[in-house]
Amino acid sequence: MTIDALNSLTRTEFVAALGWVFERSPWVADRAWKRRPFATMEALHTAMRDEVDRATPEEQLALLRAHPDLGTRVRLTAASQKEQVGAGFDQLSHDELEHLQHLNSRYREKFGFPFIYAVKGSPQSDILFALTLRSDSTREEEFHEALYQVYRIAYFRVGQVLDLPPRS
Repeated sequence: MTIDALNSLTRTEFVAALGWVFERSPWVADRAWKRRPFATMEALHTAMRDEVDRATPEEQLALLRAHPDLGTRVRLTAASQKEQVGAGFDQLSHDELEHLQHLNSRYREKFGFPFIYAVKGSPQSDILFALTLRSDSTREEEFHEALYQVYRIAYFRVGQVLDLPPRS
C-alpha cells in the first residue's frame, strides 16, 4: 500500500490496516488517523508514537502487557510469531527455553510487564544479554526502554504495510 492510499482510507479501513502495528492495541492507529495526511512513513510512525506518548500511564502499561514473552509458544499474534521465529526463538532447546522462561518470569515479576525487545536483525545472544542487563534497571528506566522498544517494533511493522522504494 502506498502512503497516498493509506491517507485515503476511512477510519475503519485505516485501523484495519494498521491496528496490529502496536501489539493488540488498535487504539493507537484509531487515534493517529485524525492526523492524516502523512507525507512519509516516518511521519505516520511519529504520529502513532505521539499517540502512545499522550496516552495515560494505564494505557501505556496495557500496551506493554499486550506483548508476549520471548520464546513463548502461546498467545502470539502473527506478527510476533514471525519476529520471534526470525530471531530463532522457535529453535531453543528444552534447557534454553527453561532458562529463557526463568529470565522472563523474573523480569515480569520485577517490572509488571514482559521484557520487550525489537528482535528484528538482532542475534539471540544480544537479546538475551539485554534481558539480563535490563533486569537491573529501575522500573521507571525500564518502562521508558520498553516503550522505546515498542516504537522500534512498530516502525518495522509500519514498513511491512507500506510499499517503500528500495534504499540505495
